[in-house]
Amino acid sequence: MEIKVLGSGCRNCEALEKAVKEALNEVQVDASVTKVTDMEEILEHDVIMTPGLIINGKVKAFGKVPKKKEVVKWIKEEM
Repeated sequence: MEIKVLGSGCRNCEALEKAVKEALNEVQVDASVTKVTDMEEILEHDVIMTPGLIINGKVKAFGKVPKKKEVVKWIKEEM
């Protein structure tokens, strides 16, 4: 599973990365978590507001920090 957290490193981006790691720990799934800070790469994913979350190439959220239970649900959907 490949997960990308898109953002410049702001507080919300850090919160999203933390929620992703907690969700992965909860469901005990190994995944590659990449933090993308390059704005050109972020825009390539059609994410217009950060933070953004991409799981297995699919945009799951942007412009907000989803709750951990939402992230868990999306991870399970992609398993």
